[in-house]
Amino acid sequence: MKKPETEKEFARKWVSYRPEIKVVDVTIRDGGLMNNHRFNDDVVRGVYDACVQAGLDYMEIGYKGSRRIFSADEYGPWKFCDEKDVRRIVGSNETPLKLCVMADAERCDYQEDIPPKKDSVIDMVRVATYIHQIPIALDMLQDAHEKGYETTVNLMAASTVPESELEEALELLAASPVDAIYLVDSFGAFYSEQVHYLLELYLRHAAERGKAVGMHAHNNQQLAYANTIEAAIKGANFLDSSMAGLGRGAGNCQTELLLGFLHNPKYRLRPVLQCIQEVIEPMRTELRWGFDIPYMITGFLNQHPRAAMEFNAGNDHGDLVKFFDSIVGSE
Repeated sequence: MKKPETEKEFARKWVSYRPEIKVVDVTIRDGGLMNNHRFNDDVVRGVYDACVQAGLDYMEIGYKGSRRIFSADEYGPWKFCDEKDVRRIVGSNETPLKLCVMADAERCDYQEDIPPKKDSVIDMVRVATYIHQIPIALDMLQDAHEKGYETTVNLMAASTVPESELEEALELLAASPVDAIYLVDSFGAFYSEQVHYLLELYLRHAAERGKAVGMHAHNNQQLAYANTIEAAIKGANFLDSSMAGLGRGAGNCQTELLLGFLHNPKYRLRPVLQCIQEVIEPMRTELRWGFDIPYMITGFLNQHPRAAMEFNAGNDHGDLVKFFDSIVGSE
């Protein structure tokens, strides 16, 4: 009688099963862009507990924002991720889950505000940079690396960068101590053809220097999940997602969908579903993230969703034609 297959043996038959893939849950960090990072402790702890129980690899808990630029009166604690606030949620984090923060180029006092790794419960610093900020991003990556952190870099708004400049940036980033370079669809404008082409470009620069490539997608055209799995199939090993897609504007690739695709038995779906039911969905009416027509329009036009976010927060948020005309002009 044939011996039954184990879960792991069964999973290996799937094209998506690749143990080196890491899932980075960005619910609190990206979702914080919808409420100025004012999640209460119960929400952050609920997401943290779900990430641990689900076997996820990383949880991005917020930003390292500069207090010279951002006021603590206007922004909540997850804009700054002070050590005492993070430890209030995770203690010393004696779990396999790794924690990360995002540091925006020119918006973080990284030399002072990011302590040495030995003094922090954070494991990874993720630098976000636009193409013109690459020099300071390189310095930030070097600083975080020397302090003992894992590092990634999110090259923002790649859909707006001329290819010659993108090639130069990738060459510089691949030569840095960064561990992974992210393809970021900031405006939710990519289709699969662009993801395929750019992933190959990123991998060509990254692989020869031993770097991984990641994918961070937005859902303006309901393609965040599709583009993330296309990136995974093409070789991206760091995949960003959020529970119920909670994130800026149209939101992100959904963690629950991604776990189902990956077929890795180390991940467990039930804790994520429970967190969505008990923690995330009760915030939907207030935060109003996710796909809708104004976000779709900005995605079509390869534009930042800020105009759609402002429109959705106003009294005319149901007047789709008015928004279309304001962005495109009447036909």
